[in-house]
Amino acid sequence: MSHSFLLENLYSLWWVILSAMLAPILALITRKYIPDVIWLLIFGIVINMLGLSEVTESIEIIRELGMGFLFLLAGFEVNTSDMRKKQGKQACLTWIISFLCAIGIGLLITNGNIKMVIVIAIACTSTALGTLLPILKDSKIINSNLGKATIIHGAYGELLPIIAMSLLLSAFTPWQASIILISFSIIAVIVVTLPIRIIRKMPLLGKAIVSSSNTTMQPTLRMSVFILITLMLLTAVFQLDIALGAFIAGILLNVILKAFSPMQAEEIAHKVEIVGFSFLIPVFFVTSGMNINLLNVLGNWQLVLILFIFIAILRGGIVYLRERYTNTFSNLKNRKEQVALSLYSATGLPIIVAVAGIAEDSNLITSSIAGVMIVSGALTVLIFPLIANLILNQRD
Repeated sequence: MSHSFLLENLYSLWWVILSAMLAPILALITRKYIPDVIWLLIFGIVINMLGLSEVTESIEIIRELGMGFLFLLAGFEVNTSDMRKKQGKQACLTWIISFLCAIGIGLLITNGNIKMVIVIAIACTSTALGTLLPILKDSKIINSNLGKATIIHGAYGELLPIIAMSLLLSAFTPWQASIILISFSIIAVIVVTLPIRIIRKMPLLGKAIVSSSNTTMQPTLRMSVFILITLMLLTAVFQLDIALGAFIAGILLNVILKAFSPMQAEEIAHKVEIVGFSFLIPVFFVTSGMNINLLNVLGNWQLVLILFIFIAILRGGIVYLRERYTNTFSNLKNRKEQVALSLYSATGLPIIVAVAGIAEDSNLITSSIAGVMIVSGALTVLIFPLIANLILNQRD
């Protein structure tokens, strides 16, 4: 490795890590009204404007790992039994309605450009569960009916858009993509369950692993990271979006570890959270900001506003109408909680970043339009949870 190569990568990474260090400080100064993730994006935009750093190949790998950890943590929070219950089925139906409405609107505004319509529909109907988790935890509502409903809507708002990306935006035909997706799912289950089965058949090994989980060896955390990287690699081999591998890794690990040892499941999730949010995930968001050309976005501010409104209506509005006028089994107490759920559900960014990247790489959209999509998603993270928290804190 040449000295100039090392210097270039470390210099670029230094600016990214500086941003990651300053972002939570500014979030605390603003009393978290402007979340950490927004400051990370802002720093990324500033770095890009001033030409202080660039996304080198080495940083790109760290960025992808950051996205992987973000979706892994989102998968950890998903309770598959809740997703299969009546409330989960209703949340799934809500997403399908939102997606179909977005498809209809997209067909009208794109003159029938199917691929572009799918990009718009995915961007308008995703939910940033990984981004919402810190907000829900800080607000002390994660264990309430509202928190549970948000997680269920968020689970479908991440999983179904990822599946839609894999099926409808891949280089394969839908039926080929379906076969690939099924094959990946089968292999993913084997990859995750096999180590646990081996450990269960060797009780002494299992006890040794659990007893050493808090030592410098960290075997359970290393096993979790291995599974994450393996499933991300599999999605890359199958030409699927790596977010799918990371999200499925989180869901499967959560299910199996809770069955094996609920305490270990919580402990591993906490450790993954520390690794992810201290380094890898901030790199993902800062570099996402670095891919935004602010001048181009400001030149298309009308499109930013339009997409923001579309997200509010097609995701948030439909969630609210379903909660208000149908029985979704969410047991929300009042209209304030229903409005808050709709706002949380319409908060989307990681999926929007992912679909914008795929669409740009496939030449479906330009880099400036990709920037417009990311900024619109960032606005939902900045505005919707803030309004939701203000509504919830209002006195009756």
